[in-house]
Amino acid sequence: MQIAGVDEVGRGALFGPVVTAAVLLSPTQQNQLAQLGVKDSKQLTPGTRERLAAQIQAIALDCKIGLASVYEIDRLNILQATLLAMKRAILKLQPLPDLCLIDGNQRVLGLAIPQATMVQGDRHAISIAAASIVAKVWRDQLIVRLALKYPEYDLAQNKGYGTQKHRDALQIHGPSPQHRQSFKPCQLSLKAELLESYCHHKWLVK
Repeated sequence: MQIAGVDEVGRGALFGPVVTAAVLLSPTQQNQLAQLGVKDSKQLTPGTRERLAAQIQAIALDCKIGLASVYEIDRLNILQATLLAMKRAILKLQPLPDLCLIDGNQRVLGLAIPQATMVQGDRHAISIAAASIVAKVWRDQLIVRLALKYPEYDLAQNKGYGTQKHRDALQIHGPSPQHRQSFKPCQLSLKAELLESYCHHKWLVK
């Protein structure tokens, strides 16, 4: 049976898209990846993740990325945007899997492929762990590139998550077009920016 593990990264970030990966593996390939040290991406160093991501993509039957944009996150909410990104990744796979193992407890709606959810699946299923690594490496590389365009938010270090330095930058500079306006820290910084603009305008017209 060919199983696709599916996982996401960036769900809790303030900046950038939510990214998912679907990794299609045979039982033999799952054993190969286990021997290489594939496990939950959060338990690995950045260098190890990058090395394993390349090995996963070389060994897997197929490996695809799906994402949902900041606009879709703000319009749909983060959960629905994540499930949409998962569906996009799965439907790109060639061939389609016999079964999808979805990290978490939410099924992907409208998916005409057998699926099973698995809480903390990246700790228990090699296919999901592989997907967690590929998604993490892909998104981190994207955020590092975007950091060149938005240097004020320390993105190369925080990868879009709400560190204190990132939140402080939001208060000073306001949100960028790649910040999630529906997330509270971005809303607060936007309100502060609007209030400052209003007060400045009021002072000018006196």
